[in-house]
Amino acid sequence: MGILVLLAFLGIVASLVSAGVYLMKDRGQTSRMAQALTIRIGLSILLFLFMLLAWRLGWITATGIPVPA
Repeated sequence: MGILVLLAFLGIVASLVSAGVYLMKDRGQTSRMAQALTIRIGLSILLFLFMLLAWRLGWITATGIPVPA
């Protein structure tokens, strides 16, 4: 489970980096930057939904912030 989350996070970061490269390289002439950012948003939403599903199915538990007594 942790490896899947890590891979999704690395995909999100890679998409963000590629959008930055396209921003500097293309100078707004193509839509590659917008496509890379769209992929990043899609991956972020999928990761969020997967984490929500994993919590709902009991694969992960919320530990919360410990409150001193």
